Amino acid sequence: MTAKECIRERRSIRQFTDKPVPHDVLASIVETASYAPSWKHTQIARYIAIEGDLKDKIARECTSSYAKNGEIMLNAPMVVAVSFIKNRSGFERDGSFSTPKEGGWQMFDAGIAAEAFCLAAYEQGLGTVIMGIFDEEKASSYLELSEDRELAALIPIGYPAESPVAPRRKPVEELLSYK
Repeated sequence: MTAKECIRERRSIRQFTDKPVPHDVLASIVETASYAPSWKHTQIARYIAIEGDLKDKIARECTSSYAKNGEIMLNAPMVVAVSFIKNRSGFERDGSFSTPKEGGWQMFDAGIAAEAFCLAAYEQGLGTVIMGIFDEEKASSYLELSEDRELAALIPIGYPAESPVAPRRKPVEELLSYK
């Protein structure tokens, strides 16, 4: 599979089979995702695999603002929490900001890592969907995240039970300009 095929063919999956995600496959996906670029090579992304009762608890108790996300998580055999180490990406060693974007680079790097994770999962035959609507404070508490970490996204992962078609894409002429 080429990079172009992987990017063009990957879809957000919201229906999964009951087949569990093998832990060695997940480790391989994280190893691949670790090659995602990051600010000054800080590699701030961290992954937490959530299964069983804790996954179901987060699905039921942390999705009241968008119940569909809870349904998707309950259907998935695993949810991966993408977190990051705070105050490194976009910061100098003395704690000052490196750019006017201030701490915004943290979420940018977490986003790059999440997409790399999803592409690596797709290559392994797994489906994913990146979720941002959930009770971050409650989920972080259930995951026992330390004060130096922030939860960026939840990613249900599993073997797809659906094959969605690609949504329409904007034409290149609308996306690209030259100066």
